[in-house]
Amino acid sequence: MAMDPNSGRLLANRYRLVELAGKGAMGQVYRAEDTLLGGVTVAVKFLAQTLLNQRMRDRFEREATICALLAEKTIHIVRVKDYGVDEQDVPYYVMEFLEGENLSEIIKRETMDVERFLSLVRQMCIGLECAHKGIIFKQEPSQIIHRDIKPSNILLVHDSTLGELVKILDFGIAKLIEANREQTHSFMGTLAYCSPEQMEGKELDNRSDIYSLGIMMYEMLTREMPLLPENNSFGSWYKAHHEYKPMPLKPDLKIPREIDRLIARCLEKNPSQRPQTVGEILKAIEPLEKRYSQYRAGGNRLGNRDAAGSAVERDRPTLEDACLKMTWPAGKPRQPIVFHRLLRTPQGVFATLWTMLEQEDIQSRRYSTRYNQFLFLTTPHPMVLWITVLHNRERGPRWLPCYLDLKTPVGQRTARLLGKSGNYRMLFFALESQEQKCQHVMSVTIDPTQCRMLAEWANTSQGIRGSDQAALSKKLLRQEFEKLKPKILMKLEAANTAYPNQ
Repeated sequence: MAMDPNSGRLLANRYRLVELAGKGAMGQVYRAEDTLLGGVTVAVKFLAQTLLNQRMRDRFEREATICALLAEKTIHIVRVKDYGVDEQDVPYYVMEFLEGENLSEIIKRETMDVERFLSLVRQMCIGLECAHKGIIFKQEPSQIIHRDIKPSNILLVHDSTLGELVKILDFGIAKLIEANREQTHSFMGTLAYCSPEQMEGKELDNRSDIYSLGIMMYEMLTREMPLLPENNSFGSWYKAHHEYKPMPLKPDLKIPREIDRLIARCLEKNPSQRPQTVGEILKAIEPLEKRYSQYRAGGNRLGNRDAAGSAVERDRPTLEDACLKMTWPAGKPRQPIVFHRLLRTPQGVFATLWTMLEQEDIQSRRYSTRYNQFLFLTTPHPMVLWITVLHNRERGPRWLPCYLDLKTPVGQRTARLLGKSGNYRMLFFALESQEQKCQHVMSVTIDPTQCRMLAEWANTSQGIRGSDQAALSKKLLRQEFEKLKPKILMKLEAANTAYPNQ
């Protein structure tokens, strides 16, 4: 097998190309290492040699610019970090390296349940809404119409805190609707997902993307297309999109009527009869997603059941049962505070996080996105800042930070347990309650990379001499935490979910 001549090549004295990761109509994508940032993995996309004309260069640069600007506003669009031209005058741009599966591969392999469908559609809509609202391009406000929404342009990646995360790809043919600018009319896109007006080469607006999204939504639930042309020619697809009525969803799929009606609206031939913005779609699916989330949470609370629906008695109490029996420690003040505690049960010892909040706040946080991160400082005193955030749309973030002193036996044991188990339980106590018993228990998972780091930090701290400057370490970690807050908040708000995904 011939060696790739680009393998090992150093680009811009910074990006070392490792291997070819993929090819597309616009060019090649390489996995690379950012040597300036310690070998962080990135992706480098080159414009194809056959497209090295000024028009395609401009389009390629525009794609990079669009993605760079949109990624500052949403996590649902691939993030572009750099742009340049190599020594052979070939344009390239550098973006985040994403490992995942495109939606097309998933649709071919498996049937999607309604809960997952709603989560993915919501994330797609958030990314599209950001594009449709627009960016400032060349000092002008410009809306962005993707024009090629289809399953192969939707990548699903795993995020350690948000679960299955949608990334919208390929803005290569996206249209900038610039203010006070005459628009060119031409057909570009993928025939099976094109709106009727797109087939005609008309000027497009966001409702064209909504039509494409409707076709994809149908396909996600059925693994079939809503329109079937006589053949795969342009003329046959033109007729299908203009004249054929979409096939109804099969009753045996048991799809909620609200989703059926929503998809039908998205597939209207006349743009004025579709949802006018993706915000309307978000508004329509929000109560459905909440309903399915509550069903899942309710099922978890009910425990196991036999075929007749009767509760099956469990052999022994669970960790959640043990947590719910806990009472607020007498030595802790009754006020909104957070602290860690080792919980000893018949099943073993577990790391837990205890917090006291108002009853109303506890109830509203039951269905929240859960985020955690750990920061470590070796000097002047080995200390970990354990950050937990609960975020939902109505109340925003609830920051719950606490410290682990890694020169204490409890701190060492807690860090090791967190790293080994990969999760912890949060115990919630109501400020107003006279019983002082635990009101609610929540399980939070930890990213495997953070688990390994916690174990390494515990080992590292054993070889460091303690100091009397633990307070200074806490102060320094707190300063880093305040710097991180806007970035964490942007990530959580961009995800825009009020429900747990763990």
